[in-house]
Amino acid sequence: MKTSNLSTENRHQKFLKNTNLFLFIILLLMIAGFFTWSENIIITRIIKVVGRMGVMFSSVFIYYRIIRYGAASSLGYKNIFSPVFYLGYLILGLASFAWSTNPGFSALQWLMVFQSFVFAYFFIKSLTTLDIYFEGHPIRLYNLLGNVVFILQTVFVVGMWVDPETFFRLTNGGEEARLGGIIMNPNELGMLAGVGIACLIFDLYRKKNKLWIIIKIAVIFYALFMTGSRSSLIGVLIIIFFHINQTKRKGLKAIIIMAVLAVAPFAVYQVILKGGDKDRLEEIMSLTGRLPFWKALITEGLPREPLFGFGFMRIDYGEFFKSTHTYPGKMTHNTFMQVLMNLGFVGLMIVIGQVFFTIKAIIAQKKNKN
Repeated sequence: MKTSNLSTENRHQKFLKNTNLFLFIILLLMIAGFFTWSENIIITRIIKVVGRMGVMFSSVFIYYRIIRYGAASSLGYKNIFSPVFYLGYLILGLASFAWSTNPGFSALQWLMVFQSFVFAYFFIKSLTTLDIYFEGHPIRLYNLLGNVVFILQTVFVVGMWVDPETFFRLTNGGEEARLGGIIMNPNELGMLAGVGIACLIFDLYRKKNKLWIIIKIAVIFYALFMTGSRSSLIGVLIIIFFHINQTKRKGLKAIIIMAVLAVAPFAVYQVILKGGDKDRLEEIMSLTGRLPFWKALITEGLPREPLFGFGFMRIDYGEFFKSTHTYPGKMTHNTFMQVLMNLGFVGLMIVIGQVFFTIKAIIAQKKNKN
């Protein structure tokens, strides 16, 4: 009897270990699919379409693998309004091909968003199913995401020394080199680094061996620093101070404070002192340098197509929005602004409704747990 129980326990642990590995791999491939790994646009699109469709089907496979192991299949969704609004957004985006000035581009972007939606649904559904039917399992989303970000940021940190021409991007007329290169926009890479740090900090709460976690956070922070992304750096510091404020563990609080004090001089130089001009200070105080661009989009671009926008992932009739008051841009770098320009006020109302019902469902779930 004891042998049978031991065999079942070993099988159970092996299942959880393999599931954790599978989830890690497809999450790594999913995020890597957003990067531009080749300057050849055809190769890049093949990687993005084939690779990301592959991980989408893999997420479905993993979910049903968990079901076959012993969990009950429950694809039902208690908060029906949130997915319905998101599907409404996708349907409107699909319809916008009819008025998009570049239907091929809109279709490709729509396919990628649809893929992300399906992937995220089954990936998170796998984690929630594990929570319900395998109580006490060690698989955590923040651990998976934090480690994935560490691997990707390590590639960039190594790459910046091995092949700086590929991994650095020259900006400000060639005066500033920012980590990201042709592979990823430095601001987006910085944002990803911020997410990774935020996730790994939670591992400091639950794991006894903190040295390796601190090393991973340090590598990611170094990559973030090299991207030169001010908004991401400010965001990370806010997250760190949030953890300092909420934790009651004095030892952990001391570790976080010492880490902040160690990097603060470099962070202050990168965010505030470097450049030192008036425009830069205004950007810092507003936490973004895109306010003039957004203002031009609203005052000049939006009045042209206020109701249904310019088509899915399009912000003007041409490839770039151009204004005499700001730089040209192909995207807004803001989710709500992007939707407003893509699908107009109708699309924006749909997205606001989706966000509202999603937040409402999260709050209700927390209340039920308490």
